[in-house]
Amino acid sequence: MEKKEFYRKHLPHFQQAGQVYFVTWCLKDAIPPKALENYTHQLKQLTSEIEMAKTNKADEKTISDLKIEFLRVRKKYMKAFDDLLHIQTKYIVDLSKDQNTQTVFNAIYFWEGKRIENYAVCVMSNHVHWVFRLFEKDEKDAPVYLQDILQSVKRFTSNQINKAENRQGALWQSESYDTTIRDSLHLYNAIQYTLENPVSAGLVENWIEWKGTKLFLG
Repeated sequence: MEKKEFYRKHLPHFQQAGQVYFVTWCLKDAIPPKALENYTHQLKQLTSEIEMAKTNKADEKTISDLKIEFLRVRKKYMKAFDDLLHIQTKYIVDLSKDQNTQTVFNAIYFWEGKRIENYAVCVMSNHVHWVFRLFEKDEKDAPVYLQDILQSVKRFTSNQINKAENRQGALWQSESYDTTIRDSLHLYNAIQYTLENPVSAGLVENWIEWKGTKLFLG
């Protein structure tokens, strides 16, 4: 795929060097097909309207209103997305198994200090939440792209977990859900959301009790 700051599959994706992200990715069978089709359509439509408004040099209020609506729909999408993940009880593999969880940790630790700075991660039974900062340049002074980091992490974990589980085939859904962190408050909320995910799912009373949760204090 061509490297660019904006691209779109089923969902719109924005990537920019030096940016902080909140990313969620899940197992291939975690979300039923077309379960979120309505929200996906709304997000695509709003993205197109924002692009068109910018192209036509619409007034700032019009563009601002469209962006606010986009954020509102995206929030509803994420709530529905997480609800679907939490109610599922059968998985192609269980990511919360110690070996599988450690494989995910190993994958994100690999890029620490090289291309990313980790803030928080939570490995649930069928999905992963991850908050991190993308470096502007890698060790060879080349731009760092979000899609490359995600492809690397998902490819490594897929290979290792498939071997451990004695299975073949795709492990992850091809598309991840990524949110660009806007400011310090948004970052705080993303980290809290990540840490508290096992609590919200009713699995533990305190996030520290969940072995798949890590907070990086720097």
